[in-house]
Amino acid sequence: MTGAPEPRRYTPLSRVFHWLTAALVFSTLFVGFVMVSSVSEYAGLITIHRTLGATILVVVVVRMANRLIQRGPALPPTVGALERKLIMVSEISLYALLLIQPLLGWAMVSAGAGPVLVFGVLRLPRIAPFDPGLFWALRQAHSVVAYALMTVIAAHVSAVVLHTVTLRDGMLSRMAFPLRVIGGRETEGG
Repeated sequence: MTGAPEPRRYTPLSRVFHWLTAALVFSTLFVGFVMVSSVSEYAGLITIHRTLGATILVVVVVRMANRLIQRGPALPPTVGALERKLIMVSEISLYALLLIQPLLGWAMVSAGAGPVLVFGVLRLPRIAPFDPGLFWALRQAHSVVAYALMTVIAAHVSAVVLHTVTLRDGMLSRMAFPLRVIGGRETEGG
């Protein structure tokens, strides 16, 4: 141990992965919910949804490798022992759901009748056998995991807002990018 202070923020690469994942997940969830209620635009939306899902899978795998290599900054002193455990469970849950969800989607499409295409042209191998019953079960699981993912994300965002607004302990600044310096002080972005 060098005695150097813990970094206040995640590394720039970790922050890029975080916000890229957030943008991809929100876009995919939005497209998914619009897709299931739109008959006229379904074909175009399914292509976008599958492409976003495949992109999330790649980003999350790389992000998980980065997370194993890069330790995050220390939690603020306002975080107690029980909350530390909840944060760890929340982080593991988010990574698990972010990995499981696109794999469920890929397996679901594999179990369906059509080809597994992303970007409209790239054919992926099937990871499940063609089976209408399996397709239906995987589709249900894909929906359940989408709702679970939204729940865990809502809890994550709520906790960060609580810490940032109520406790004012700089929790958001750990993942935010500084926007600019005003009067010698950084303002947060993110």
